[in-house]
Amino acid sequence: MGMTMTQKILAAHAGLDTVQAGQLIRAKLDMVLGNDITSPVAINEFEKAGFTSVFDKSKISMVMDHFTPNKDIKAAEQCKQCRTFARTFGIDHFYDVGNMGIEHALLPEKGLVAAGECIIGADSHTCTYGALGAFSTGVGSTDMAAGMATGEAWFKVPEAILFRLHGSLQKYVSGKDVILHIIGMIGVDGALYRSMEFVGDGLRSLTMDDRLCIANMAIEAGGKNGIFQVDDITRTYMKDRVTRPYTAYEPDADAEYIQIYDIDLSAIRPTVAFPHLPENTKTIDEIGEIPIDQVVIGSCTNGRLSDMKTAAEILKGKKIHPNVRAIIIPATQAIYKECMHAGYLDIFIDAGCVVSTPTCGPCLGGHMGILAAGERCVATTNRNFVGRMGHVTSEVYLASPAVAAASAIAGRISCPKEG
Repeated sequence: MGMTMTQKILAAHAGLDTVQAGQLIRAKLDMVLGNDITSPVAINEFEKAGFTSVFDKSKISMVMDHFTPNKDIKAAEQCKQCRTFARTFGIDHFYDVGNMGIEHALLPEKGLVAAGECIIGADSHTCTYGALGAFSTGVGSTDMAAGMATGEAWFKVPEAILFRLHGSLQKYVSGKDVILHIIGMIGVDGALYRSMEFVGDGLRSLTMDDRLCIANMAIEAGGKNGIFQVDDITRTYMKDRVTRPYTAYEPDADAEYIQIYDIDLSAIRPTVAFPHLPENTKTIDEIGEIPIDQVVIGSCTNGRLSDMKTAAEILKGKKIHPNVRAIIIPATQAIYKECMHAGYLDIFIDAGCVVSTPTCGPCLGGHMGILAAGERCVATTNRNFVGRMGHVTSEVYLASPAVAAASAIAGRISCPKEG
C-alpha cells in the first residue's frame, strides 16, 4: 500500500522506508515553536527535567504574540521568562515586541518553515504550515520542552482524508469560506486525529493566503494536520523566503484514505459559523437580520496582506456603522508596513476603525477587544466557543474578511454586493 503526503514526511523524518496509519514513530524535527503563553510552561518542564542545552538554536522559534504588548504583570513576567531563556541558549528566532508578529503568519513569512519539513508547536494552530506541504501539528508544552532538548517527538501516524478540490472561487469567496464549508460538512470531529490532505485542479484558484487559512483551521475539524500538494504557487511563495533545500512529497496513487471528498469551489458561497462551534455554519443566503457590536479583522487565520486588501477595498470611502467597533490587526510588522504604504491604514482609520499592532489579542479573549455580556462580534478568527472572546453570554460569528468588512458597515451580518 502506498503512502499519503503526511506519511511520506513522517517516514523520512523517522528514518523509515514506509509507515502505516496507527504506527508509533519517533521523528526528527525541523522546527519547534512556542509563544508567550505556552513557552513558559515548556521552559519550566525543560528545567525540571534537568536539560542543560537545546538540540539546535536555529530550529527553535519563540514568538511573543498572545498577550503582547503585555496586558498585565503576569503577561510581562511570562515574556521575561521567555526572553531570559532565549538569551541563555542563544535562540536564533526569538521575536519580541517591535519585530514580532502573529506566530503562524510570521514563520512562513520569514521562511522558517518549508515543504517536506516536520514541525511541532505548542499552539494548536501550528497546523497552518501544511499549506506549504509540510507536516506541522500542535503539541503540549511538555512535548515542546522535549523537542527543544532532543530535536525529536513521538507521533502516531494519522489516517488520512482526501479533499479533491475542483473549479474556481467566486468573487468575495475565499479560503475562509472553503474551510468553514468543509467543517460545516464533516463537523468539528470529522477529521479527528486524521490528516486532511488537499489536492486537485482547484488548487490553482487558491492563493497561498487561502491555503494558509484553510490549513490553519484543520484543527477545528479535529485534524492532526492539514497539508496541501506542492505546486507552482507554493514554490513561488518559498522562492525568495526559503534558502535551504526542501522536498515536495507527492501522494502515491495507491495511498489509503479513510474518506474522499470532492469539493466544487465554484459552488461555495460566503459562509459564516454561528455560535458556539465552527461547524454551525450558514451561507450568507440563509442569514437573517443579526445586528452586531464588534468586528475583528486579523488573527493567524486572516491577518495577511490579501485579507487587509480585501477589507480596505470594501471599506474605502465608507463609514463603520455607529453601533459597531471595528478592530483591524495586521498579522506581522511587514504586513503592517505594506498596509501603510498601500494606503490601507488611511482607509481603515477614515472609516472609523482602530488599527492595532500585531497581536493575537481578542481572538482568545486576551485583550484588545474583549466582549461584554450579550455582545456579538463578527471575527475573521478561528474559534467561536462559549466565552472565547469575552463574557460567556457574548457571541462570536466566524467569517471571511469580506463578510466582516461588509458587516462593519451594515451594522449586521452582511456580504459585499457582487458586481
